[in-house]
Amino acid sequence: MTDSPSHSPRPQRLAGHVLVEALIAQGIDTVFGVPGESYLAVLDGFHEHADKIRFIACRQEGGAAFMAEAQGKLTGRPGVCFVTRGPGATNASIGLHTAFQDSTPMVLFIGQVASDQRDREAFQELDYRQVFGPGTLGFAKWVGEVHDPARLPEYISRAFHTALQGRPGPVVLVLPEDMLTQATDAPVLPRAEPAHAWPAPGGLRDLRALLVAAERPFVIAGGSGWDAAACAALQRFAENWNLPVGCAFRFQDLFDNRHANYAGDVGIGINPALARRIGEADLVIAVGARLGEMTTGGYTLLKAPRPLQKLVHIHAGPEELGRVYAADLLLQSSMAAAAKALEALAAPTRPAWGDWTAAAHADYEANHVAAAVQPLDMAEVVKTIQRLAPADTVYTNGAGNYSGWLHRFCRYHGLQHAGRTQLAPTAGAMGYGVPAAVAAALLYPERTVVNIAGDGDFLMTGQELATATGYGAKRLISVVVDNGTYGTIRMHQEREYPGRVSGSDLFNPDFAALAEAFGWRAARVSDTAGFEPAFAAALDSGRPTLLHLKLDADVSTSRSSLQAIRDAARRRLGQA
Repeated sequence: MTDSPSHSPRPQRLAGHVLVEALIAQGIDTVFGVPGESYLAVLDGFHEHADKIRFIACRQEGGAAFMAEAQGKLTGRPGVCFVTRGPGATNASIGLHTAFQDSTPMVLFIGQVASDQRDREAFQELDYRQVFGPGTLGFAKWVGEVHDPARLPEYISRAFHTALQGRPGPVVLVLPEDMLTQATDAPVLPRAEPAHAWPAPGGLRDLRALLVAAERPFVIAGGSGWDAAACAALQRFAENWNLPVGCAFRFQDLFDNRHANYAGDVGIGINPALARRIGEADLVIAVGARLGEMTTGGYTLLKAPRPLQKLVHIHAGPEELGRVYAADLLLQSSMAAAAKALEALAAPTRPAWGDWTAAAHADYEANHVAAAVQPLDMAEVVKTIQRLAPADTVYTNGAGNYSGWLHRFCRYHGLQHAGRTQLAPTAGAMGYGVPAAVAAALLYPERTVVNIAGDGDFLMTGQELATATGYGAKRLISVVVDNGTYGTIRMHQEREYPGRVSGSDLFNPDFAALAEAFGWRAARVSDTAGFEPAFAAALDSGRPTLLHLKLDADVSTSRSSLQAIRDAARRRLGQA
């Protein structure tokens, strides 16, 4: 049982201080942001309560928002970001959009012009309900603006409840600067805890009947709202029924990748054998996954709107159920409740699909075998990282073809074993990996954090190396894969317009020298043999380290080369 804040009258204090007290009551001890004159009273509140909460000053609002999004993923509580009006808010929009598409709880606080200046297009003024409101269909679950300091705790409580409940996601609270400087005796409200919807008993009976009748069932787990107990319950459900389990795009740490029931990741660069298996399944049970474009292979693994397979879709958000797919069974439930209910379903003594499940895991194991690449083999790089790094290491990445090696060759531990170990944007946001790694290193200084970034990806937010240095991050390693190109775009160019390169070449700095300028250790690696000693030294150093890997641009993905893609395109277009 948690202690509730006192309901007795509180002394008068600045509304900006009340806001900070309300965050502390919500269990927040770290927030990320870029300071602004529009919320000076809040910054003073962080100074007043520096023994209970810290403000991490970042180098760009996009990086700050990514850090808060990563905080939401890691903790399961809303990540918190503060930015100033206008340019600060629009810079932060990339992190807000990522939180929305990734279903991550987050609260973005935006300083606003004073109330008596509104609607004059005052300096940096924007209407944030128009900019970020639900009508955008992709930025925030709710946008509120606080005009009365006495209601500030009410707004914060609503923001946290909204961010956590149903399909989790981001909320925006707008703070007029004159409101923050007013005095109030408003008491803070208790810590928000999400209400949990449970699957209907009749629906569970129907699900069991579908399972009993199935010959080739398959489970896809994904989405947010999971905790250690829910993931453990999901694993027991899979064991009870001997079900193959795949993880939705960039949710690979929801199920232990070493488990005999694990079948692989269902996303970009999917194992072709796994794609065939999902196509051959006669029942797909999607637990928590939205079944969006990336997980469904452009809505082909499950044909929209009516799949060939029977489909059970379990999701916390009622708006997601039936949004794309006309499923055979829809169950609204939080993941904590759904996993417990699934675990309790009575299973037959020996399900009939044992060979099907064993073959699915064998396909996953076979997918870890790849042809050697010289001089630098990214498959061996990822396998070496995992062999040397601690079991609870947090891995982060942004967007780009380089991430395919991490998704394919990293065996993530189940959340119940080590907490979240994968921080990656399902929104495909470049620049996510470095800020996410910095946030993880600052929030969990006892854990090792490994970021893998492409050269284009890294320079989107690489200035946040300064944030890591300034706040004392230590067990943090960034592996920069430098192939001198926006690799994903170049791949698509060669596929659609072979040999016609335009706009995808990069002109890069010396990444090792750049890292050293930020106070990091750094090393350069040009071949596979040189990686293991460089990575081992980084682990032993106790300092943030960047490893600069030079990769031939022709090494496009974990499965193909640019030359092979180009040749195939020319044959298809009759240019061979």
